[in-house]
Amino acid sequence: MNRSISLKRLKESQEKIWDVAVIGGGASGFGVALDALSRGLSVVLLDKSDFAKGTSSRSTKLLHGGVRYLAQGDVGLVLEALKERGRLLVNAPHLTYNQPFIIPIYTWFDKLQYSVGLKLYDWMAGKWRLGKSRFINKKETIARLPQIKQEGLKGGVVYRDGQFDDARMIIAVAQTCDELGGCVLNYAKVTGLTKDEKGKLNGLKFVDQIEDNHLHIKAKMVVNATGVFADKILQMDQPGVRKSIQPSQGIHLVFDQSFLGGKDALMIPKTSDGRVLFAVPWHGKLVVGTTDTLVDKAKLEPEALEKEINFVLETAQAYLTKKPMRSDVLSVFAGLRPLAAPKEKGAKTKEISRSHKVIVSDSNLVTITGGKWTTFRKMGEDTVEYFTKVTGESMKASKSADQKLHGFTENPEEGHLSVYGSDATQIKFMIKDHPEWAEKLHPNHPYTIAELIWMVRNEMAVKLEDVVSRRFRIMLLDAKAAKEMGPKAAKVMAEEMGKGEDWIANELEEFEKTVNKYIITQ
Repeated sequence: MNRSISLKRLKESQEKIWDVAVIGGGASGFGVALDALSRGLSVVLLDKSDFAKGTSSRSTKLLHGGVRYLAQGDVGLVLEALKERGRLLVNAPHLTYNQPFIIPIYTWFDKLQYSVGLKLYDWMAGKWRLGKSRFINKKETIARLPQIKQEGLKGGVVYRDGQFDDARMIIAVAQTCDELGGCVLNYAKVTGLTKDEKGKLNGLKFVDQIEDNHLHIKAKMVVNATGVFADKILQMDQPGVRKSIQPSQGIHLVFDQSFLGGKDALMIPKTSDGRVLFAVPWHGKLVVGTTDTLVDKAKLEPEALEKEINFVLETAQAYLTKKPMRSDVLSVFAGLRPLAAPKEKGAKTKEISRSHKVIVSDSNLVTITGGKWTTFRKMGEDTVEYFTKVTGESMKASKSADQKLHGFTENPEEGHLSVYGSDATQIKFMIKDHPEWAEKLHPNHPYTIAELIWMVRNEMAVKLEDVVSRRFRIMLLDAKAAKEMGPKAAKVMAEEMGKGEDWIANELEEFEKTVNKYIITQ
């Protein structure tokens, strides 16, 4: 997957009419691209920054049906998500994991409530079930969650859900789309929509933000899959149109895994604000969250509020014997959920449905909103179903449900190279040919120069932050280490890309501003 090649394709095919043009390179956008390509349609996908720069790289790292949605009675969403969870574990074993969760039980009523609820959750998963839920006694609960609060503990209910690497999943889907003949491009900002004499969309204009190329794309169907920024594209199509998105912020704090101990994840089903709190082992660290805070404006780089940080800390402290403090936070990251704006004022965000919605405007702009990471492929399928309605042309049935993702292998590598799947072998060959590339980019982390060169050559990494945040994930795992790694990583990238000292200085300045937002000041 090479950016220069994608750009060249678009420059040389200005007269080509693409079947589908997708705006947005997050989970929903790539869900649309993957599904359209599986039907044999021609697809171009553009993102104004890096793939998964926004919400799609800032999740709780779960592929789940949603125990909370089951409690709310949203059975349809849970059934759909459980099926999609199962498919992702089959199609991308190098990026997904069957993760045991434990709900600590402090009252016998809770034992009954969660045991019954999770049996139903198991049953709903059908053939996609990841394992049976069961009650475990106090002794086993403490053995599996060594740091859990023991006072009043009766035991725990164990169940299984999916865990994954969200941004790496997007890279794998992007590479899959590229292999299927799609044209994907990051740092390509859409600046306008074009219409025919009847007012129907027939393409878009965009600017390549790396080399400042202004290009035009002709397309039969244009899809707005920009998540929390969907209203910007809707306004481009129809100025003054009613706001459709209500962004809601969720934050996560990352700690050393010793704060929970063991390999199981913790799920607190009801916090003081009525939400669920997760503490999930991820790449050797512990991700704890989340919150649900309405925000007025969508930002590409949202920041955690003090009240959110305090809420997550206080809730974690209430359930853990090793109390996490501000000074223990390795990284803090915030993401925005693109919830459908409620018709009535005062609706609580946790009550707004996570189901997705497809809207077609008078000009035939197709917008996908809402939804959740786990169902991204189904969201794509449901969106592409509108192709015939918009264009009047027939198309083949969807095959995306069985599409193995780039890097698929039955036996992923052990350790940090597992996320590359079958590509890990190529990285090892690079190190064999260039032993100096085995050098680590940071003494406390396993990431090597070879991997960084691989990312520039094969994963469309253009900026320092692309690598440190979304390819290596170190910015989310240990922000201070990410900052220390910056200069060395920038130098390696510059050499590989043929850039000079000015590029390095600019990248480091930009990167430092961003990485500082992930570090909590004491």
